[in-house]
Amino acid sequence: MKYGNVIDGRRNGTRRHIWLCADDYGMSPAVNVAIRDLVVRGRINATSVMVVAPSLYRSEVVSLNILNARETRVAIGLHVTLTAPYQPLSRNFQPVSDGNFLSKRETVRHSFLHLLRREMVESEISSQLQEFVAAFGRLPDFIDGHQHVHLFPQVREALLSVVKDVAPNVWVRQCGRIGPLHKRVADGKAIALDMLSSGFRRLANRHGVRVNPAFAGTYGFAKNADYARIFPKFLRGLPDGSVVMCHPGFVDAELQRLDPLTTLREREYLFLIGNSLPGLLDAYGLTLLPLPSTNS
Repeated sequence: MKYGNVIDGRRNGTRRHIWLCADDYGMSPAVNVAIRDLVVRGRINATSVMVVAPSLYRSEVVSLNILNARETRVAIGLHVTLTAPYQPLSRNFQPVSDGNFLSKRETVRHSFLHLLRREMVESEISSQLQEFVAAFGRLPDFIDGHQHVHLFPQVREALLSVVKDVAPNVWVRQCGRIGPLHKRVADGKAIALDMLSSGFRRLANRHGVRVNPAFAGTYGFAKNADYARIFPKFLRGLPDGSVVMCHPGFVDAELQRLDPLTTLREREYLFLIGNSLPGLLDAYGLTLLPLPSTNS
């Protein structure tokens, strides 16, 4: 399956390059430590940053930037955030609840009923992009969305318009899978992302915005989830340039305050530092070698 205007996959011998991307950098100090450790170990090669997070201190930005000081070890993206419990960066953003963005459920409802105001969404996305540039001194390597909000109706139009006008060399994550439909129907969350991503890809193509050719990494986040058994399924049939999402981290009070996904982050981290990941990548003909940044 080929999508229009996909990002270029580059080969390392016969191996296919993928992005193993840790979402939510900035969410909490303990999450940040875990993500940076995985970069140092060479176990991930991308992370997306929540510039609205209270724990994205200057030192956290500097520590992440240092990892790319001598060579590009990790692609750094913007994790656009438009849901509670976070607060908008732009002035007069609406709708809000007690100064925070709406819950994910309410954001979904507003977007599908076209109750959002595009100019306000564009302003907020622009503000988060400007905050990223102010923090890191450059544009992000890519853009995605916390809780996949960038795929929602109204939000996707606003985001792609901003990218086209302000950051045309930045690629944006689409979350559609590949492979036969009968092998994809078991994961309801992933099916919803497949449907949203179909429209997102068409719109991105019209805007001339690049997207990744395939995506993996969703699962039910059940407390008893066996990540070590789930992860290999993500790697099947991935083409060059695909994104595999993950959420590694350590648990601290800030994470517990902000997000329901806690101990599973530690389980993901333990798997990613374990002995099985290199062998799995090798078995599937995949590599995590990072690509040079185009936005330095």
